[in-house]
Amino acid sequence: MGKAFNRLWSASLVSNLSDGVLLAAAPLLAITLTDNTVLISFLGAMVMLPWLLFAIPIGALVDRLDRRYILAGTNLLRSAVVGALAFTIAADLVTIYLLILAAFIIGTCEVASDTTAQSLIPQILEEKHFEKANSRLQISETVVQGFIGAPLSGFLYALAIYIPFFFNSVGYIVSAILALSMPIHFLQDVRNEKKESEKKHFVADMRFGITYLFNHKLLRRLVLTTSFIGVCYSMGTATIVLFMVRDLDLPEPLFGLVLTIQGVGGLIGAVIAPHASKRFGRARVMTFGIFSSSFLLLLQGFSPNIYLFVGLSAFMAFTISQWNILLMSTYQSVIPNEIYGRIHGTRRTLVWGMMPIGSVLGGVLATTGLRTPLYVGGALATTIALFSIKFMLSIGSTSNLESK
Repeated sequence: MGKAFNRLWSASLVSNLSDGVLLAAAPLLAITLTDNTVLISFLGAMVMLPWLLFAIPIGALVDRLDRRYILAGTNLLRSAVVGALAFTIAADLVTIYLLILAAFIIGTCEVASDTTAQSLIPQILEEKHFEKANSRLQISETVVQGFIGAPLSGFLYALAIYIPFFFNSVGYIVSAILALSMPIHFLQDVRNEKKESEKKHFVADMRFGITYLFNHKLLRRLVLTTSFIGVCYSMGTATIVLFMVRDLDLPEPLFGLVLTIQGVGGLIGAVIAPHASKRFGRARVMTFGIFSSSFLLLLQGFSPNIYLFVGLSAFMAFTISQWNILLMSTYQSVIPNEIYGRIHGTRRTLVWGMMPIGSVLGGVLATTGLRTPLYVGGALATTIALFSIKFMLSIGSTSNLESK
């Protein structure tokens, strides 16, 4: 699909490998530093909090600046932070509070890199390739994070606790170099797409994104629905590593393997998503995805052993993968490219910015039992999804979403 997309995809592959290593290593490090469920839940909350604080201004910047530089710069910053964290681990100076601070900075970088990458898709590809591109990115994320990064992290972690973090730091540097290598002549310059009379100040750009989303009735309800379900998901999974290790007796070195198995479900979902959308319709597949994943979150709380839990979580990854691909393709089809960063930032402020609330609530609920967050989060998510089925079935077509 062109040199620009191939470079973007390559950068994504390398950063996903780094993410996979970090995804498995960070929770394992956290539970060696503390048994406090609230502090452990803060680790996930700090990764998501930047979406609440910075997604809107970052979205405005994405619409104003060269998106390659944003993608490269955030990867370099992540490399520096994780590298510094690795040194503190090696020197036996790391604390749970340093880990939480690093999570916040890395989460801020994730806001910028994710917003930029999603904004680049409609900038470098025709609309007919959106689902294919998002599916390919999702597949590579699932394969590299789950099948390579997570098990590799377990191996490196067994050698020395700091090695996965050094590896992660180097990976982000490589990703930054690949992002910078994207050929500029393949990119539309979104900064020049607006007439001079339509150019606004930075604050006005942010205000425009908020107003646009608020006034678009269907988009507004879609964002609010997914936001509340996202809170429930983060609530249910806030202390999931403790639940697997403490209640289901999962050996710590096998945590990466569990992530790999979950990745299988996500991979199959990503492969099937474009084909299922064509055969059954985007609306039906999206509705199936959001309801099924919510109900599966609830069922995981009743798992009597690690084997059933892993099976349920793998199926949940299958449904979430389909939902994510088709939802993102819908947004990219509907939102004009020149304002995509602002709208993406605004909706992510709501959807992902509310997740830290769920994480903290999950940590508090876990003080009464490590299954409680799954019970409460899963039950609430299933209820919201159930009452949203009619609405979800109405949003599959671009024409419906374009009406305000």
